[in-house]
Amino acid sequence: MTQPGTAPLDTSVPHVTEALEGRVFQAVLFDMDGTLVDSTRAVTRSWLRWAAEVGLGPSFTGPEHGVPARQMIATLVAEELVETSVVRLTELELADTDGVTILAGAAELMQSIPEGRRAIVTSCGRELCLLRLDAAGFSAPVTVVTIDDTSRGKPFPEPFLLAAERLGVDPARCVVVEDAPAGLAAARAAGCATIGVVGTHLAAELEADLVVPGLDRLRVSVQDDGVVFHLVEPR
Repeated sequence: MTQPGTAPLDTSVPHVTEALEGRVFQAVLFDMDGTLVDSTRAVTRSWLRWAAEVGLGPSFTGPEHGVPARQMIATLVAEELVETSVVRLTELELADTDGVTILAGAAELMQSIPEGRRAIVTSCGRELCLLRLDAAGFSAPVTVVTIDDTSRGKPFPEPFLLAAERLGVDPARCVVVEDAPAGLAAARAAGCATIGVVGTHLAAELEADLVVPGLDRLRVSVQDDGVVFHLVEPR
């Protein structure tokens, strides 16, 4: 399992598939952790502290990025310990925002998209989501979907389907921007186009219509019926 923050910078020339080339998208749905903000160190610290408390041992080296905490915890501890573990991990994560920062190009890209055509879709809870955005100095869009809003999280499609519904757009006319395989799988299941961002995972691990080394490689042009993505050369 690739650990958060271990993927080397990929400076290869991104390849755009026909699913993305020249398309006008009604909305752009962004993951948060690892896509808009770098919370990797805080996430890892919290998970390792929780793991030590429940006695998972040195074989546990960190969480699977992009999957809701409850879903991961359920695979690690007995059923009767899941609820208390979720509560404790949440306490640890809410208490640790040290080093949470905006990723390159993320704020500029989000701000270039009209309010009614953008959303954040994250696997963490609403309180933690807003706390991390605030810690990074990132302005949240009006539409934010968290694990608190859906019955099932990534890799299931519900979070992205709900975001599209709240924006009043067709999921098939949305593009999802994600850094994790679980999130990209959820986006595909929802019928959305996909952009993978290298960071927590290698480019080869990201199955997407476009994979970029960072959001600073992307620009959008705004039209009456949506936005169109363009690649730019690295700075």
